[in-house]
Amino acid sequence: MKLMRSLATAALLCATAATASWSVAASPAVPRLVQPDGSYPTVPLEKDVVVLKVVQNSPVNLQKAPTVAEGLRTNLERMAYWINEACTKGKKPDFILFNEFPLTGYSAGTRNEKLKFTIQVPGPETDRLGELARACDTYIIFGSYATDPDWPGHILSLNPVIGRDGKVKRAYWKSRNAIRVNPKEEVPTTTIESVRDKFRAKYGIEEEFPVLKTEFGNIAVSTVQIDPFVFAAFAMRGTEIMLRTATLFTRIDVQAVAYYNNVYTAMSNITFPPGSGVPAQLGGGSLIVAPGGRVIAEDPSNNDSVIEAEIPIAKFRSGRTIPRYPLEVVKPVFDQYVQEIPINFLDLPADKLPQTNEEMKRFLDGISRWKNPVTP
Repeated sequence: MKLMRSLATAALLCATAATASWSVAASPAVPRLVQPDGSYPTVPLEKDVVVLKVVQNSPVNLQKAPTVAEGLRTNLERMAYWINEACTKGKKPDFILFNEFPLTGYSAGTRNEKLKFTIQVPGPETDRLGELARACDTYIIFGSYATDPDWPGHILSLNPVIGRDGKVKRAYWKSRNAIRVNPKEEVPTTTIESVRDKFRAKYGIEEEFPVLKTEFGNIAVSTVQIDPFVFAAFAMRGTEIMLRTATLFTRIDVQAVAYYNNVYTAMSNITFPPGSGVPAQLGGGSLIVAPGGRVIAEDPSNNDSVIEAEIPIAKFRSGRTIPRYPLEVVKPVFDQYVQEIPINFLDLPADKLPQTNEEMKRFLDGISRWKNPVTP
């Protein structure tokens, strides 16, 4: 426990100092992230109306599979089945959105145990999905826990976007985890927030809220839940279609993102088969929402299925600007707000990263600025 407190205190002080030094050093070089006239960059549209399909299904949990390799093969074939369903029934899709863990399922246990149940992006799984994307001439989007040799010991939450040519166009990192949701534990995965300065130095500040400009509209992908500032940032950068992956979510949050940010949005949730031990009402419920919060497609059940909706992207884009947020009105309050957990809090050696959800809770308690105020 003393060691945990010492690590937490050191991380707090280092994160505070690193954030201050970074902001001074990097401010003059920050590129243009938001257009000052309310416009946003795009590429020409290939068609006026695009089709978005959302798949909700239940994967095999890799922890319960005979081997990791066999579990991944099974889940890949399940994805292939649903891609074929989406591509051969109803309207031809331009985007197919899966949930957060269609390849791996959600794993429990320590960090070292969970590291076994991840993929790499790109990798053999995205190669196979790329073949299916080419065959259907569609984008395929999904979420997964992943590892990366550049981030040893870290479990990443990524959302790869596979293009019509079968190549990974972008792998969206999760912006941040919700904290203080469960009083006994916290999620120990690595997000942009938790290693922000290293992420920024490696990939660039533009990659923190990236928008993929496609021939079917500007898209972004996120696994973040109930975090309006994150989705406002994506909207400021020119997102038109906000695609979201989940393992559990709230319907009103999806509607609110569309309503407040003037975007089309969709959520794909996992389903839970009978005998899983998870209440059926927590599974499924995937939906597609139009600006204004109007639901245009939904499967409220816990059944495996595909839903679809047309998005009149050309009409939507015509004359559109980014949302009109009252930033100057709220800025005096925002400037004085102290975020509880400092940025970069998981910028630690691999062997010092919290191993369990409970350990992560104790770690965050130790570096909390609200529990342990730092005198300026």
